[in-house]
Amino acid sequence: MILTLDRKRGHNPVKTKVIEQKYGSQLRKVAHQVGMIVTGFPPGEPDSAPRISQLLDAYSAMLKQWATSTASSMLMDVALRDERGWAEMSKDMSRALRLEIRTAPTGRVMQELLAEQVGLIQSIPTDAAQRVHQLTLAGIEDSTRASEIAKEIMRSGEVSKSKATLIARTEVSRTASTLTQARAMHIGSPGYFWETSGDSDVRPSHKAMQGQLVTWGDPPTLDGMTGHAGCFPNCRCWERVVIPD
Repeated sequence: MILTLDRKRGHNPVKTKVIEQKYGSQLRKVAHQVGMIVTGFPPGEPDSAPRISQLLDAYSAMLKQWATSTASSMLMDVALRDERGWAEMSKDMSRALRLEIRTAPTGRVMQELLAEQVGLIQSIPTDAAQRVHQLTLAGIEDSTRASEIAKEIMRSGEVSKSKATLIARTEVSRTASTLTQARAMHIGSPGYFWETSGDSDVRPSHKAMQGQLVTWGDPPTLDGMTGHAGCFPNCRCWERVVIPD
């Protein structure tokens, strides 16, 4: 028996686009603040870099409470959609199996995901600080490129914005995939059929996985990365779960 939460092959049963947009909007606020900190210093000023890095690291530390709240909201939104999807599909299942699905131990998974999300949010300013440091060293080593490197430092907010968007796009999908896996394994699912979004943006390596049976304990390695459907950067693939008889 194959589980498809909306009964339509090719359509991801856990809709996360709105959640992704909301999460991305929140994370880009962090990127905006990074840009404000960096551009608050005159470009090319010799002692700017260490002061910028210090402020960005301090900002990262200050973010923890906000990051926890923001990430928790995203996780709960995804968890609710995942639960609703399973509830809708399980109408045709036995009462015992429906109970097993509802009582799946997702709490530990949620705690792990929360810790990871907080770390990723706090990494936006710390990565920017590291980038400023590296660019500054490059400017010292090659003084002829000093003005060019100074402009790159001023672009830190823009770079952070791209990182924030990537985190939101990847992590919302990964959260949905991880929760699906937790519920599926709890009821004895051996694995899933890999499904893509079916459009022209699907990577060749992921397109080749379309319809392939994947066991939970043996995620594929694609383009040098290992993971299940939906867990790769910018991945929109999903799992059509196999339910044991």
